[in-house]
Amino acid sequence: MNFKTLGLGLAAVFCAGAVMAQDLVPYSEAGGWDVVVDTTLGNGCFLTSDFEDGSSVRIGFDRNAGNGYVAAFNEGWGEIEDNTTYPVSFLLDEEKYDGEARGMHLSDVPGVVITFDNVDFLTDLAARNVMVLQHDGADVMSIDLSGSDEAIAETIACQDVQG
Repeated sequence: MNFKTLGLGLAAVFCAGAVMAQDLVPYSEAGGWDVVVDTTLGNGCFLTSDFEDGSSVRIGFDRNAGNGYVAAFNEGWGEIEDNTTYPVSFLLDEEKYDGEARGMHLSDVPGVVITFDNVDFLTDLAARNVMVLQHDGADVMSIDLSGSDEAIAETIACQDVQG
């Protein structure tokens, strides 16, 4: 599976911190994740949660670009530069996906965003227990995907309502 790097539209929104509270509309909660509508991404829905390691993760749809994305942020990732491309791997349990991430900051918190255009990635994610993000072969984030299957189903339902 190939990931595509994020288009500048989404990166500019995240990097500039332009996603204001009024741009994010709560939709529901499912499986311990919040489901939210982002009006800046063509009313794209995403699921989001914060984790014990300090990571905050969003998985959703950018309707303006016509793809999906995984965005992860963590205060401990201070060396990330905006719009710099980084080679990354995702391990979903034992299934490995290689791709590129684009560095960005959201409310001054460093992070990366990876886009995908293959629904198989989302289906695989929903069926797994753990997601590990790696850079240069080293683990930089490991999160429990408990409830993500329910949250992804709710996110898809949210997206269907958006038209």
